[in-house]
Amino acid sequence: MAMKPKDYHPINFKEKLSKFTEHWSPKVIAEMNDYQFKVVKFQGEFVWHDHRDTDETFIVLDGGMVIHFEDGKVKLSKGEMFVIPKGKKHKPEAVNECKVLLIEPRGVVNTGEAHGKLTAENDVWI
Repeated sequence: MAMKPKDYHPINFKEKLSKFTEHWSPKVIAEMNDYQFKVVKFQGEFVWHDHRDTDETFIVLDGGMVIHFEDGKVKLSKGEMFVIPKGKKHKPEAVNECKVLLIEPRGVVNTGEAHGKLTAENDVWI
């Protein structure tokens, strides 16, 4: 679908993040080819999980977080990013609220195969 001049508007992360309050529930804000850009708010501990078929990118927009791995961890602060290789088991955690941009293929479930109460509805646009 071709863009029309009236469609030329930037996507504002702060404005998109103001549209919801729940944690661990990614919201789609854009797509590029088969990849989705999702904003999400983290607080507390997530579940151990992996994504067998895809890498996953975390970009911290505000706050800080830790991504735990079975063999270590990475700490991320505002303005930092990390790419988790496909199949790598991980568990995100944020003591205080952290706002993140996720980049991953369309259809990726936030909890991978570890379904449970933190599994979010997929493909929710804001």
